[in-house]
Amino acid sequence: MQNQSNLEVARVRHPLKFRLLRVARVETLSSTLVRVTLTGDLGDFVSASFDDHVKVFFPAAGEDKPVLPSLGPDGIVFPEGVERPAARDYTPRRFDPVANELDIEFALHEAGPATAWAAQAQPGQYLGVGGPRGSMVIPTGFDWHLLIGDETALPAIQRRLTELPSGARVAVVAEVTNRAARIPLPTEADLYATWLYRDELDSEQPLVDALGEVWLPPGEGYVWAAGEASAIRAVRAYLVNERGVDKKRIRASAYWRQGAQAAHETIDD
Repeated sequence: MQNQSNLEVARVRHPLKFRLLRVARVETLSSTLVRVTLTGDLGDFVSASFDDHVKVFFPAAGEDKPVLPSLGPDGIVFPEGVERPAARDYTPRRFDPVANELDIEFALHEAGPATAWAAQAQPGQYLGVGGPRGSMVIPTGFDWHLLIGDETALPAIQRRLTELPSGARVAVVAEVTNRAARIPLPTEADLYATWLYRDELDSEQPLVDALGEVWLPPGEGYVWAAGEASAIRAVRAYLVNERGVDKKRIRASAYWRQGAQAAHETIDD
């Protein structure tokens, strides 16, 4: 049983900066996940938590580079007379200050500007990146960890698994389109992974149904869940109401919403 004082989740703020970055490499990880490695002005980049998010700005049609805002006295300002670029939130999957590289992984899950760009991404192209504005730092010293999500959550789940110490108890419940969308989950932690494939399921709530089979060990644990809004809301309700997990020990986020664009929000009461 861990000392409660060592398990406080801490919010950390970072100076907001906008960067124009160049694509160094593109790697297809699965049928639904593409990793883009960016380089450029990253000298003071900071990402303190595995579920941080940066705002990614995409070039307009026919343009090589995206329009970036600046930070004025009254907030974020875009140049006058220029159409604002499409922008979406993404997890900083990996930052290497020595190599001056930032990895962002794109889930190809719905038609839109981000998926369209990622599907054709090539070295030498440009993206804009703003943030992270802050981090919610979740300690690694819990007795157990439970990570839940769909394709959009996989970058954060992968990063968390690489950061957990050797022997940490962690379970992952991941829902993806099909077996071709499954990816390796390397970690030094003691991992139990459950993969759910939509094309093989006959369930309206596959994540909730799968969680009914997941054993929660004794001790202090922490649950992290992200994905489609209604699915993650149902996951949170199930864990609180049916499994007795303390709301303070759950961080749940909507990374997207069926039928909507640019949805990203924390799910709580």
